[in-house]
Amino acid sequence: MEYMFASPDCNAVEGLVIGINGTFPGPTIRAKAGDRVVVTVINKLHTEGVVIHWHGIQMRGTPWADGTASISQCAINPGETFVYNFTVDRPGTYFYHGHYGMQRSAGLYGSLIVDVKDGEKEPFNYEQDFNFLLSDWWHRSVHEQAVLLSGKPFHWIGEPQTLLINGTGQYDCTWKTELTDNTSLNHCETSKDGERFCKPLILHVKPNKVYRLRIASTTALASLNLAIEGHKMEVVEADGSYVEPFTVDNLDIHSGESYSVLLRTMGLPSNDYWISIGVIGRDPSNTFLGQAILTYFRPTHKPVQIPTTKPPQTPDWKDHNRSLEFAKKIVAKKNYNSPKPPKISDRRIILLNTQNYIDGFTKWAINNISLTLPPTPYLGAIKYGLNDAFDSKNKPPENYDPNYNISNPPLTDATFGNAVYDFEFNTTIDVILQNANVLNKINTSEIHPWHLHGHDFWVLGYGEGKFRDEDEENFNLENPPLKNTVVLFPNGWTALRFVADNPGVWAFHCHIEPHLHLGMGVIFAEGVDRIDENEIPKEALACGLTATLNLQTAARLNSGAHDFTPNHYLLYAIGFLLYLSFS
Repeated sequence: MEYMFASPDCNAVEGLVIGINGTFPGPTIRAKAGDRVVVTVINKLHTEGVVIHWHGIQMRGTPWADGTASISQCAINPGETFVYNFTVDRPGTYFYHGHYGMQRSAGLYGSLIVDVKDGEKEPFNYEQDFNFLLSDWWHRSVHEQAVLLSGKPFHWIGEPQTLLINGTGQYDCTWKTELTDNTSLNHCETSKDGERFCKPLILHVKPNKVYRLRIASTTALASLNLAIEGHKMEVVEADGSYVEPFTVDNLDIHSGESYSVLLRTMGLPSNDYWISIGVIGRDPSNTFLGQAILTYFRPTHKPVQIPTTKPPQTPDWKDHNRSLEFAKKIVAKKNYNSPKPPKISDRRIILLNTQNYIDGFTKWAINNISLTLPPTPYLGAIKYGLNDAFDSKNKPPENYDPNYNISNPPLTDATFGNAVYDFEFNTTIDVILQNANVLNKINTSEIHPWHLHGHDFWVLGYGEGKFRDEDEENFNLENPPLKNTVVLFPNGWTALRFVADNPGVWAFHCHIEPHLHLGMGVIFAEGVDRIDENEIPKEALACGLTATLNLQTAARLNSGAHDFTPNHYLLYAIGFLLYLSFS
């Protein structure tokens, strides 16, 4: 992967995107459930590291392949190579993306589709599937954005300029009346008279057929709504799990979520139809819609017509109640062996989401702690007992001050921290996400889509205001959906439950890129002692104190000694450096 110049939305000035094998977005990876996927990543970014997270893949048995810098592995340095080798054990619609710094904002992402095993069938039929990877785009580079967010005073990056579908969008473009069937989908063009021409994605379908649209959102900020002019959609999959089908005119999708919908085409289509995506949950400001065209098969090779109608408009961005009602419709599919959650949990953690100051810098915090990742990956630090690699002496808070007023801005500064929530293996954990107020405004909070690595979780319920113990009586324990990403709505709470049965160290964080960059996440660990150290690739831990571990292991193998313990790592590193200085 390497930086390349591109203008995904036909902006007059090209910017930098991170391409993979010369393409943006990265190539779609397609496999069948049970397949072993092997991906070799060569970092050709000249001045920065990189990792790839396989969003929605649980990495059972290979936690070091999760692709989280400082958590599951070291960043892959410029010029280095790392091999991701893992099993995709469940069919579904997934994607992959960068998980280092803000590289997802720079376009480091692609689709990952897992089909059912040979001989197995899904609980619905369709003619063909199409893949929609949705994203947002800024004209400022990701490096400028990071500087704006990290400065004092704080400068917000603003709303995206454009929404992209499969890496293509239309920023202030003038439409022509026709598109040829062999239209390139990657770039805008300029006609002979200088008029700018932004070509949309074109979806070719036949009448009276059923198509599956696989839709995933890798946006850095925006929550989206997708609609197809003149057509309804039947939702059948969410985050890789089958759901009880329901029909909608438009679909809400937040950053980190994925859906499959069935599209039933008309018998006698009258024209071509718009597909549009717009912003919900935030004031869309001057963000340009993402647009595509649904066209029916033409035996005469007649060019595709730009629809003369207006594209479907996004619902009111402030209508959180409508979005909440959509989220509540997502439940597990009946009579399909969908696992039900344990009736009771062993431990409950309440995570208060706040925007805070730390020494005058604007940060995001959980229970008043803003996450800062250590230089040594947690996986290696915990596995080898390197207790000084992170804050292992203090336990992160499992609740917040009950007197805290979630409708008011925070009264005290937050602090930095990197302690770990350590779970007893195979126990059932409840997490209550509690939203709260942003800085400087009363009764104002934002949407936060939360993503858990290494697990699916059951979404047990949503509520307004502060979570109360009696709210547990209304948890859905009969058919809650299994998801890996869930929305925390403004001024409310979201409850989820999972079983800590996947040995590893896992990130749980807001999937909005600037929020995570400013500390909005926590770290979960479970069963790390069950991981076979001989299976962990050495290059996954070739940084921080675990780099010393690799050095020490090599010395032990060369000398034949077998009495090294974790307490010797620093001593042997110092000894090795002294040896180099005197040799």
